[in-house]
Amino acid sequence: MDVIKVSGTSRTSAVAGAIAGVFRENKRAEVQAIGAIAVNQAIKALVLAKGYLKEDGFEIVFSPEFVDVEIDGKTRTAIKFIIEAR
Repeated sequence: MDVIKVSGTSRTSAVAGAIAGVFRENKRAEVQAIGAIAVNQAIKALVLAKGYLKEDGFEIVFSPEFVDVEIDGKTRTAIKFIIEAR
């Protein structure tokens, strides 16, 4: 399962659809964002996805954690959200 990566310019509805699609297929999803604007977009997408999935009878929860990722040879700290069924 691939991690859904969110940037500050990501469309929240598109990310929400991706989250819902991955969750429907795997009963789990992971979303990763670096930076305040990207984290904001990710949170909005998670709320939208929660609504999409509730219509399908799924109740989800998401928990954040810090992860280190390497970008262009530099280590950056990202926030990763784990999405699972309640």
